[in-house]
This record gives sequence, structure tokens and C-alpha cells, in this order.
Amino acid sequence: MSLVIETKDLWRVYPSKNHAEGIPALRGINLQVETGTFVTLKGRSGSGKTTLLNCLAGLDKPTSGTVHVLGHDLMQMSDDELTAWRRDQIGLVFQSFGLLPTLSAYENIELLLRIKGDEYEARDKRALECLEIVGLGKWKDHRPYEMSGGQQQRVAIARALANEAKLILADEPTGELDSKTTHELLKFFRELVEEHKITMLMVSHDALVDEYVHEVLELRDGVVIGN
Repeated sequence: MSLVIETKDLWRVYPSKNHAEGIPALRGINLQVETGTFVTLKGRSGSGKTTLLNCLAGLDKPTSGTVHVLGHDLMQMSDDELTAWRRDQIGLVFQSFGLLPTLSAYENIELLLRIKGDEYEARDKRALECLEIVGLGKWKDHRPYEMSGGQQQRVAIARALANEAKLILADEPTGELDSKTTHELLKFFRELVEEHKITMLMVSHDALVDEYVHEVLELRDGVVIGN
């Protein structure tokens, strides 16, 4: 069994003036996600889903425990190392799309590769490839306001794929979409995982997700149920 994500006894406790011991958001998370799987993480608001996702992305530092992602021990990495690792190896997708409104679909992707330091020919080729992967090659010159919500989310996915990421972490990516578009996007996610051998962990409240993913996990009171 090849694991992309593995955490052991992972805690995240936030300091509090009213609680001497702090407020625990994660309470000893033990999580394993296998290579090439599409997994959703569910739970009530405040259950710790986004906190866990941020810890897995190196955006938040756990209080204790271990977290290994793509073979890296995130607890032993500096902020600069985490920034470079995140830029080069994982893709992040958010509910709000996060696209720059004045840039075209192509430019939103190309900019990320420019920041990464790729030469023009390489980033031009990769940006166009990613738009083709998500079925938006003909929309490369359109700006976000000229596209539907589903198309904007596909551009966000294309941007997440641009660094040839093997892991995509998505936080409520269908939260602003209608049910028809959600079905289309989830079908696309499943095909993306299976055809390109990508691993995807998605936080979601949406019941529609269950029929498309390989595994459904629940985060309840800071503990993962079902893994």
C-alpha cells in the first residue's frame, strides 16, 4: 500500500485566554490516504476539517504528532521549505475559486508557473495543456467574469495541476455551484483522479459527493471516523 498522506496522533490546539490548556481543533488524528484515490472529508461546521486540510498543506503547524505528505515530514520543515514544497508538489483548490479577475484563464495559470520560475516556453506549453485537461482550451482568453461558476472552478483546478501536482487538497470546491454543475464537476474530479493517477482529498458538506468518491471519512469533534 502506497500512502500519499499519513498522520499519527495529530493534535492542533489553539491558545485561549479563557482556557489554560487551549482549545483543541484536532484531537489525535490518525489518517491514511492511499495513492490514486478520491477521498472526501465531511463533518459539521467547526469540526476541524479546514484545520486538518491546512495542516496537510503546511499552512498551519500542528501542536504535536506527525504528518507525512508525499514522503515529506512536514513537522521538520521550515516555513521557507514548506512554501517551496507547496508551490512545487501540491495543488490547492478553494470554494471561492481564487482567480485574479483581470487575468484570462490562461494568464491565471501561467502566472503561477512564472512565480515558480519556469521558462516562457515551458510555462506556455503547460498552461495550455492544463486548460485542455479541464476542457477549457477554447476559453483560454476569457476572464473569470465571462465564465460560469463551473468553468471558473475548472480553471482553478487547471492552475492546481500546473505544477504537475500528484496531490490536490480541495476545501468545499462545489460550495458555490448548483447541483447540475456540482454533478459535472465531481464526475470530472473522479475522471481526473483515475486518468492522471492523482490523489485528491476534498472537504465537503455536499451529499452528492458520496457517489463519486472512493472513500468517505467523517471528522467528528476533532477525530476522524471511518479510517
